[in-house]
Amino acid sequence: MPVKIRLQRHGKKGKPYFHIVIADSRAPRDGKFIERIGSYNPNTNPATIEINFDGALNWLQKGAQPTDTCRAILSYKGILYKNHLLNGVKKGAFSEEEAEKRFQEWVKEKEGKVQSKIDSLNKAAESEIKKKLEAESKLNEKRAEEIAKRNSDLAEEIAKAEAGEAVAAEEAKEEVKEEKAEAKAEETKEEVKEEKAEAKAEEAKEEVKEEKAEAKAEETKEEVKEEKAEAKAEEAKEEVKEEKAEAKAEEAKKDKPEDK
Repeated sequence: MPVKIRLQRHGKKGKPYFHIVIADSRAPRDGKFIERIGSYNPNTNPATIEINFDGALNWLQKGAQPTDTCRAILSYKGILYKNHLLNGVKKGAFSEEEAEKRFQEWVKEKEGKVQSKIDSLNKAAESEIKKKLEAESKLNEKRAEEIAKRNSDLAEEIAKAEAGEAVAAEEAKEEVKEEKAEAKAEETKEEVKEEKAEAKAEEAKEEVKEEKAEAKAEETKEEVKEEKAEAKAEEAKEEVKEEKAEAKAEEAKKDKPEDK
């Protein structure tokens, strides 16, 4: 039965991760498997690889064939190199101690390369973060300047508006003062008119009184004249009566001797 070391897909769309499995080459990709020996997550940088070193080496020794991606993973972890060294020991090319020594040297060198890559990635990430922070700082400064400018313009507009309002208020006060002065002048005019009218009315009353007094005086004069005339007439009547009486008495005196 041909056995393969291959990947079995898991995860969601756009973010997959894989199980490293030992499976029959005739089985579906995500179907039944013999043994799971690790996992592979390509979403991190560098990719995260967890693998059972001895289990993978054991299956290689048994003749299991890795797929291209699994071969790269096994090579990266040094399993293929260890398998190669063990095959060299079996053939007698070198001893097991020499194989272990060579493998440890390779591991040390590989760890250095991996650490160097991690350091470079960290530096790149830090540099990128620094650039982003600088860009953000510049953007914030620019925004702050724009906001300060807007606030300054707004303050100027507010100051102008307040000045305009103050001028308008002063003008309104002046208008009110003028209106009050005009109203007062109108009131004064009305009062003067009223006073004049009252004075005129008083004069008219005085004139009427004078006219009435004069009329009364005239009437009184007329009455006095009439009374005098009447008195005169009475006196004249009395005089006439007296004269008549005297005349009668004279006549009577004259008539008396004749009777003797």
